Amino acid sequence: MRTTIIRLLLLILLMSVSCGDNSTESVQTPDYSDDYNWASNPSVADKVVDVFYVYPTLFGGRENKNMDINDDQMRSLVQAVIPKQTGIFYEECNIYVPYYRQMSMDGLYLNAEERNSFYSIGYNDIERAFDYYITNLNAGRPFILAGHSQGSQILIQLIKDKFANDKLMKKLVAAYLIGYSVTDEDLSECDWLKIAECADDTGVIITYNTQSETAFGSPVLLPGANCVNPLNWTRTNEYAPKELNTGAVFFNANGEVDSTVNNFTDARIDENGALIAGTPDPAVYSSAPFPTGVYHKLDYSFFFNNLKENVTIRINSYFK
Repeated sequence: MRTTIIRLLLLILLMSVSCGDNSTESVQTPDYSDDYNWASNPSVADKVVDVFYVYPTLFGGRENKNMDINDDQMRSLVQAVIPKQTGIFYEECNIYVPYYRQMSMDGLYLNAEERNSFYSIGYNDIERAFDYYITNLNAGRPFILAGHSQGSQILIQLIKDKFANDKLMKKLVAAYLIGYSVTDEDLSECDWLKIAECADDTGVIITYNTQSETAFGSPVLLPGANCVNPLNWTRTNEYAPKELNTGAVFFNANGEVDSTVNNFTDARIDENGALIAGTPDPAVYSSAPFPTGVYHKLDYSFFFNNLKENVTIRINSYFK
């Protein structure tokens, strides 16, 4: 059985890395009854569905292996990434985003025991934040889980640990766990993990990792990865032309919309479970430290409007 440690070794946790060193160790466990420890916690929850979102790795610290969530620079990076990914939910959902002490990229180069100890700090924060959210903030509303990269990895484990509970599963509209692999092995471990089969099923996981035809060596594409095509909402290798793409949305560094491009890219699922976007130029859309042609940082952006439309479809289906 592939262990969490091995998965961590394979994972590139980075979506956008802070260039600065953060040597101030964050040791204090966040108190999620304090609004300071939430990047988003609406004072008025006026939508009928919530989103509990876990952000990807934004911390590139060296001396300190966990994000200091009291650091203003890191908090600004979190605020900038929120609209780039949770923007697909804004019209339909109340957005809840806890700050958590995620493991930095450099934590991958530690020995297995140390690495797991730093990763567990971030996971335990999210577990406690989710428990607080369910008990004190959710008020019985159905909810969506959403993440990217390290955030998705953490949510996969959270579903494994907590969602054998029928009460939670009945409230789960869907889980958008993008930018990390939900593997066949994951599904065999927990029969309550289900991959979406169409555009409107509920209580299911939407997962994919975007890359070019020629990309090789993506550390987030694990053996046995499952994939849902966000253009035709199937798991087959059926080709989806770019005419089905209702709009890629690109953002600037501050999280503001920079441009929207209709019919941006086509998509198909290959034999390894990768989502192949054939239209973008790898020289333009690839970015370090990922291999050329791995579009990890743009998983949401390439299919933004399709994802946004799908959120509405699944919510409507849930209430029916």
